[in-house]
Amino acid sequence: MTNDPFRPLLTVRDLRVRFHQYERGLRRRSITVVDEMSLDIRLGEVLALVGASGAGKSLLAHSILGLLPANAEQEGVMRWEGEVVGTRERAALAGHHIALLPQSLTALDPTATVGSQVRRAARVARRPPEDGIKALHDTGLTERVSDRYPHELSGGMARRVLHAMTLLGDPQLVIADEPTPGLAPQDVADVLRRLRGLADQGRAVLLITHDIAAALQVTDRIVIARDGRTIDEADVGDFTGDGERLRHPYTRALWRALPGNGFHVDALPADGASSPATSISDTADQDDRAGTPADAEAPADEVTIPC
Repeated sequence: MTNDPFRPLLTVRDLRVRFHQYERGLRRRSITVVDEMSLDIRLGEVLALVGASGAGKSLLAHSILGLLPANAEQEGVMRWEGEVVGTRERAALAGHHIALLPQSLTALDPTATVGSQVRRAARVARRPPEDGIKALHDTGLTERVSDRYPHELSGGMARRVLHAMTLLGDPQLVIADEPTPGLAPQDVADVLRRLRGLADQGRAVLLITHDIAAALQVTDRIVIARDGRTIDEADVGDFTGDGERLRHPYTRALWRALPGNGFHVDALPADGASSPATSISDTADQDDRAGTPADAEAPADEVTIPC
């Protein structure tokens, strides 16, 4: 673990992710979905990555964890404690040094009790199975919860179970991917409080969310993503008044559109480039090209993206 509080624990520079697909045998289609994403995060802070659905936030998380599928190609540089780490090295960090608090509650096994799942998570983390039950209790859940199945839990309770399982490996970096949608307000507050607490204990937290208002309650800095790119970074203190301290017009438009700021709907500025999600290049045998437009949209279900 780094002892320099100013050196980033994780650095991502100019990340690009494209997926390759084959149609009609030899025809290859490449779809760029992430283009020039960059950020860094330090121990003891919550960094929020904010953007609309499709901005590339979850793909960034899976790239950090080394979990992109085989048909994905990545470019860019990632450093862990100052050292460049490739896909294999990042995959080795996952589960122990880096942990994912997943977006979907379906990450829990519907056929197993909560108790059996947290015990299994403890064994995977090379800890005694009883530590899984203790971690469950540390979230405020009672002994009875360990005998329940996931479908018997409320959304907030399920989030606490995932939180307990995530921390069993004692990670330095926790990536929380959309941890609050669908939760009651009190459960949202509980999730955010726990994430803030992790940073205050000396961990790093990457909070991936589309909810800028929720992020502002707990984060130290905010990075804005749009169309597969990171376009702005701002301190929490810049989100005030009419947004006059925010440098990027898109960030300012997001801030002004919040209910507490009057629902102002500004014309969203263009970034001067097309969305990387529509950047498609084709490589094919000449005979296979006939009759297929090079700029055709790819069906969404042709791209395999892990959840």
